[in-house]
Amino acid sequence: MTRSVERLEQAENHSTDAHDELVALIFDGKFASLHEDLRTELERPLFDSRPGLSALDAGRLSYERARWLHDRTGRDGELVRDPERMFAISEWSCLADTTTLPVLNIHYNLCMGTILAHSAERDDLDDYLEELSSMSSVGLLIATELGYGNNIAALETVAVYDHANGEFVLNTPNARAQKFMPNTGITDIPKLAVVLARLDVSGVDRGVFPFIVRISDRDGLRPGVHVERLPEKPGFALDNGVTRFENVRIPRRNLLTGNMGELTPEGEFRSIVKNKRRQVLRVLDRVTPGRICLSGALVSAGRASTYIAIRYSWQRLTAGPGNGEMPIIAFRSQQTALFTALARVYAMTFLLNHVKREYLGCDEGNRTEVNQLISIAKVVSSWEMSEVLHVCRERCGAQGMFSINRIADYIPMAQGVVTAEGDNLPLLATVASQLMTARHGRPVPQPPAPADLDDCDFHRDLLRYREESLRWEAQQEMSAQAQEGQSLHARWNDNMSTAMSMARTRGARLALERLSVVAGGAGIAESRAALELLSKIYGLGEIDRDSGWYLARGAVRPDQVERLPREIDSLCEQLLPYSAMLVDAFELTPELLRAPIAADDYVSAVDLAVGHGLTTAEVG
Repeated sequence: MTRSVERLEQAENHSTDAHDELVALIFDGKFASLHEDLRTELERPLFDSRPGLSALDAGRLSYERARWLHDRTGRDGELVRDPERMFAISEWSCLADTTTLPVLNIHYNLCMGTILAHSAERDDLDDYLEELSSMSSVGLLIATELGYGNNIAALETVAVYDHANGEFVLNTPNARAQKFMPNTGITDIPKLAVVLARLDVSGVDRGVFPFIVRISDRDGLRPGVHVERLPEKPGFALDNGVTRFENVRIPRRNLLTGNMGELTPEGEFRSIVKNKRRQVLRVLDRVTPGRICLSGALVSAGRASTYIAIRYSWQRLTAGPGNGEMPIIAFRSQQTALFTALARVYAMTFLLNHVKREYLGCDEGNRTEVNQLISIAKVVSSWEMSEVLHVCRERCGAQGMFSINRIADYIPMAQGVVTAEGDNLPLLATVASQLMTARHGRPVPQPPAPADLDDCDFHRDLLRYREESLRWEAQQEMSAQAQEGQSLHARWNDNMSTAMSMARTRGARLALERLSVVAGGAGIAESRAALELLSKIYGLGEIDRDSGWYLARGAVRPDQVERLPREIDSLCEQLLPYSAMLVDAFELTPELLRAPIAADDYVSAVDLAVGHGLTTAEVG
């Protein structure tokens, strides 16, 4: 305990240069241009906590907050064409109100983005785009059906073309085809949706296409649109509903074919994309930047949670054997839990920065690889941040259970991100399957040369070895099963767990590489030292996660496996003096988060929050 006390004393002051460098690295050099004004907006009274609201009223408030941010950031419609700004809005909007995140992401990215993507060189939709650009109508994407989740190509909602009247007739033919979970539950807010439905022309199924459909106006639902609100979701106020259509007539112009086909003036449909599944992938192209938005938002919530938990841990006093009262951050149990979480947050932050850059620079030559990267990053970051949020909540004790201290409200958001824009398990399985088709015929992977556990290069080599070995093992097994005559489904079913472990390891390896690269490039000694410690903590944590696998293959020695927990503990002790600096670099404030336990004097802040308003002097 003595060393921890000494490190507490060392942690008081850090240079402004180190702080500024960390801010630049975390926000990829764009804090002032992309983020700072958003942080300022969230400090306004509109985003103050409103305890006691019903789920319906909380949902209405979230729409009001979304419009506020929209009016200051996206009125001219340029936001959809500026993905960096859209990413930034996702990262900040969720911190004060987790429901504003899906409202804005669906409005900008999935609705406006889909219309713009599939209406190139058309000016007959300008009135719809103006509604959305001014947010006089809120944009929705209505895709998933009760009977179909990820399998969008199998949707049953149908739009039959009535050539004589120049209209489509939209219907929900059965219970399976009811649209599940769009945010249609508040029915007196004007809403304009992109609805995915099966196009029927002259009795021929032409596949799934997007249609613009007016769902509601200020007087309520439009004729033929029926909505039943879904039960409340704890900690999440989005107005999800089950929606069905009954003979809803929509104008011919509302069909969005883009470069996928053409409905001629004579009423004939000409397909350009012959493969209907490939057509659906084009329809859902806006899901890809949506994954970046949601991943970045959840990583932002991870930053906020570690900020709150570590600041609180520096103040919360408890009995220290032989030292009297001391902050709980002095105890190794608290350090290891929170600093391993902090290492994950930094690793995922730099992974997402890398993903954003790759997306912005993507072209047809590397689109497949970039999409795989985005999917893996979404899966790994959302799972990692889910664990981080739970750790931070627990390490704040009873205080972490209250919504007012934020972390508990971020946990339902994490559950939503894990499921949204492609549920993590099938999404990872899809990417794993794609990765399995590459690199056949490579030699058997060999473990890296023995090295010390303190060697960052060794950490990266071990993760790469695991990734390549799992791919090779699954490929070999599937090849052997093919020779035995097993079906493709059976072969994949038997090996998908190995393949998915490979894909997850790939994500962790990429995150570790980005963290290591950033650490090595830091120019200020303090920030570089702190980042190198985080890199080692994250790397050893990943090795510890699968230590039995590495041991069984002789990649690490038994004594190294035994030493892993103590090595991580030691690194966390060394990180202690830097911990306040590392969370301060997130550019968060107690005023923005409104979490009493993150305040400089949490006792007074909690006292004021519950209504007593006593000061220490008055109590005394």
